[in-house]
Amino acid sequence: MPILRAETSVFPENLLQDLPPGDARQWWVLYTKARQEKSISRDLLALQIPFYLPLVKKTARTRGRTVHSFVPLFSGYVFLFGSEQERVRSLTTNRVSRVISVADSQRLVFDLRQLHQLIAADAPLTVEARLEPGDRVRVRQGPLLGLEGTVLVRRNRTRLLIAVDFLQQGASVEIDDFLLEPLN
Repeated sequence: MPILRAETSVFPENLLQDLPPGDARQWWVLYTKARQEKSISRDLLALQIPFYLPLVKKTARTRGRTVHSFVPLFSGYVFLFGSEQERVRSLTTNRVSRVISVADSQRLVFDLRQLHQLIAADAPLTVEARLEPGDRVRVRQGPLLGLEGTVLVRRNRTRLLIAVDFLQQGASVEIDDFLLEPLN
C-alpha cells in the first residue's frame, strides 16, 4: 500500500534554524488529549502559530499488507513557539490536556534541532522512555496489548510482572521496553 503523504511537522519550515532575537514568543509544550497530535498541528497551521511535531515513518503489517504511516515520535506532545495569546488560542482547539512552560528555551531548541536532524537522516529510531524497575506500565502493542504490570529487570532483560497482590505472587514475561508505556 502506498505511503500516506507526510503532514507538516514544523511550521514555519525554518523555525528551528532562525529564531528571531528578542521575540515576544516563547516555547511551550502542549500535552494533547489522546491521539490528537496531528489534529492540533493542523489547527496550529491554520492559525499560523509556529510549532514542531516530530513525526517518524512507521511500517506495519496488517492482514498481510504492508502499511506505511507517519506517527508522532513522542506520543501526546507538540512543541509550540508562541506568544501568550497564541498559547491561549491553541487551548481553544479543545485538543490540549495541559500546557507545560519551558524554563530553558535554548536547551530545548538545541535538543529539537538535533532530533530534527536525526529524523531527517531517516535512521531507524527507538523511543527511549525512562522505565525503571518498579514502574507501573501498560503494554501498548503486540499480543499482550492492554496488559498492566510492573517493570522488572532480570539478567539485564526487561520483564513485565503481572501480579496477583492478594496471593503475593505473579508471573513475568520478557518484553521489549518500547512496547511499554508508563501509567500515570
